[in-house]
Amino acid sequence: MTRIGNVLYPAKDVEQAVRFYRDALGLPLKFQDGGRFAALDGGGTTFAIAGPEEDVTGGEPAISFKVDDVAAMTATLTAAGARLIRGPEEGPHEIRAVLRDPAGNPFVLYASR
Repeated sequence: MTRIGNVLYPAKDVEQAVRFYRDALGLPLKFQDGGRFAALDGGGTTFAIAGPEEDVTGGEPAISFKVDDVAAMTATLTAAGARLIRGPEEGPHEIRAVLRDPAGNPFVLYASR
């Protein structure tokens, strides 16, 4: 089953971004991995902040879809016109791939390890 897992925003300083979105905007922090990554509760969709080590989209915001099988879905989507940018690869918390849709928008596929 495919579902929106998160909306991914890159940030040079994860701590600063967390303070802004948690303290100023009021999003509850769900998880943080130091300066690498943070997940905040966006009210049904996770708002994810990726530090430089976890910025897989080259500084562009992207939606992330949680799928059962990253390799299989990557093959399906590239056959349908997506362009593979990176992966599939094992990240510190999941298996992921970065693609661009036919309009050029980046998106991430991921699955739990």
